[in-house]
Amino acid sequence: MNILVLGLCLFLGVHSIAIAAPAWRSRMRERLGEGGWKALYGAVALIGFVLIVRGFEIARAAPVVLYTPPPWMRHVTFLFMVPVFPLLLSAYLPGHIKAAVKHPMLAAVKFWAVAHLLMNGRLADVLLFGGFLAWAVVDRISLKRRPVAPSSRRGAPSAWYDAAAIVLGLGLYGFFVAWAHLRLFGVSPLG
Repeated sequence: MNILVLGLCLFLGVHSIAIAAPAWRSRMRERLGEGGWKALYGAVALIGFVLIVRGFEIARAAPVVLYTPPPWMRHVTFLFMVPVFPLLLSAYLPGHIKAAVKHPMLAAVKFWAVAHLLMNGRLADVLLFGGFLAWAVVDRISLKRRPVAPSSRRGAPSAWYDAAAIVLGLGLYGFFVAWAHLRLFGVSPLG
């Protein structure tokens, strides 16, 4: 469990620098340059991610069960997962969804985390998904208080981008449910 916790601290910690230490972040970007800062940030995030994957794998071998969800919760979980991939894609596409949601990637993380907390009651699951949920909530709150960065948008929002995010997102969701989740994580959402 310690490896999982260390990985979460590194991964979510580096993603929380803009929340907790924006002045330090600015100084480091100036000192290291944009490329140097991104390299350091990316290396810490990658190490954290690898530790999360390895720690979660180790924790699954000796699970500590905190709660057991009822079987019907699987259907609720499937519903909570429906918007995840469309929101994730809309974070990169200048459509009306992005404009309305403002931070669609954080919304996707929250839906993903809640969906997985509903279906998984082991300690490692609660640490992993609960950690990401807490981070996404705190990050969203902090974004309301941070100065607005200049937009890098190209043109007005387009319904075509929304359609692409929805169609491709639902396609990705179907792909994960039917094939990828089992191959990548060893667990089939279909049971």
